[in-house]
Amino acid sequence: MLSENIAKLVQYGIETGLTPECERAYTTNLLLDVFGEDDFKEPTEKYENIVLEEVLAALLDEAVKRGLTQDSIVYRDLFDTRIMNCLMPRPHQVQREFWDKYAESPEKATDYFYKLSQDSNYIRRDRVKKDLKWTVDSEYGAIDITINLSKPEKDPKAIAAARLVKSSNYPRCLLCPENEGYAGRVNHPARQNHRVIPITINDTPWGFQYSPYVYYNEHCIVFNFEHTPMKIDRNAFIKLFDFVKLFPHYFLGSNADLPIVGGSILSHDHFQGGHYTFAMAKAPIEKSVVIPGYEDVEAGILKWPLSVLRIRHRDEKRLIDLATHVLEVWRGYTDEAAFIFAETEGEPHNTITPIARKKGDLFELDLTLRNNITTEENPLGVYHPHAQYHHIKKENIGLIEVMGLAVLPARLKEELELLEEYILEGKDISSNEKIEKHAAWVKEFLPGYDNLDRENIQDVLRKEVGNVFVHVLEDAGVYKCTEEGRMAFMRFINSL
Repeated sequence: MLSENIAKLVQYGIETGLTPECERAYTTNLLLDVFGEDDFKEPTEKYENIVLEEVLAALLDEAVKRGLTQDSIVYRDLFDTRIMNCLMPRPHQVQREFWDKYAESPEKATDYFYKLSQDSNYIRRDRVKKDLKWTVDSEYGAIDITINLSKPEKDPKAIAAARLVKSSNYPRCLLCPENEGYAGRVNHPARQNHRVIPITINDTPWGFQYSPYVYYNEHCIVFNFEHTPMKIDRNAFIKLFDFVKLFPHYFLGSNADLPIVGGSILSHDHFQGGHYTFAMAKAPIEKSVVIPGYEDVEAGILKWPLSVLRIRHRDEKRLIDLATHVLEVWRGYTDEAAFIFAETEGEPHNTITPIARKKGDLFELDLTLRNNITTEENPLGVYHPHAQYHHIKKENIGLIEVMGLAVLPARLKEELELLEEYILEGKDISSNEKIEKHAAWVKEFLPGYDNLDRENIQDVLRKEVGNVFVHVLEDAGVYKCTEEGRMAFMRFINSL
């Protein structure tokens, strides 16, 4: 049985291009070594169209039976990554292939690298498929909603084992370049099947890779080879456009560099991008503006729930100059009437979430104004999901959400299924501790629907979840989409 599954896996590697035909015996021997096996029976059957997840599951079962790993999700993940490394080309080979294809076109290079990242099981396609995804129409366009089910829950044994693991600063974090090829441990994922493409932006070494849990098409991460904190400044804008010039079919954006409004790893300088068009990118300019000294730059306030200034020009240097000016003014801007404070008690509050892209001959930069001030009434942030929406979304609004894609917690899958049952059967929602937090929400929207049944209840709940997320985005806007809010936004624009 082991011989059969090893043969299937090697054939999978050859079919996908991970492993060249001339390395069939070599790869087979690597896998035999992983399993501590000396013998191999050459199968007589010819294998085709192998399903990777099925073969890996069988090999992992065999590894558990032989006492090579424990039967839990964390340990199985560590071991199957070790297995997949036997099929992988070396980093130099991947880089050489990438740049050879780049010479033909940037799209061919990223197509190759994205496929490799999936075929290698670095991007676990079987888990990503489990994520629930839908869109909801809103006054701001079609908003993307996802319930994230792809990240597995750690089992109690692995959690207990992680506490006993000696602390290590290697790799320093999940974004450091030393992750490439790292075997992992119970408190750090294995990365033996991980490959990085070195690139140069702003004359410094950076890495280009894909996110292992992709939230959208070709969800990539671009990270500084040096472990240094995130910072939004002129250099950040230069890096964004250097990348977009390298890969004009991709957008690239950054989380903000302050807590609460920065939804990512603030300790390591990095960006996120990809080949996907979010609702925000499609949003029109609601009000055009002219900024003194930058009359040649097209600028305007976006029709979007967050407060966004969009700027466009053929020369990205003009956008870098203007973005730097906007950032410097915003960092020190206070408007008490609009409850915008640059700082309180020495703590800075204003920053920007920027997103760069290329549209035809024009470069485009969206500057999303952020503020992380807290109050007694809103201890998690004034411009953060308010308490009435925490039953759906309590986490920070980072770059991905800013652009119009909700990343919602896995708990919602079960909760929405329970709500379907309780609503259709007329049960008291507040009587179930798992869903009682949704009772007031359901009571509010339910009168708007007649004739609810099993055919339409899921669509109704998904629509209402989307409506909540739109309100969450509106909460995150420092200037509201009202006449008063637009007047306050224009006060800032006029200060530039």
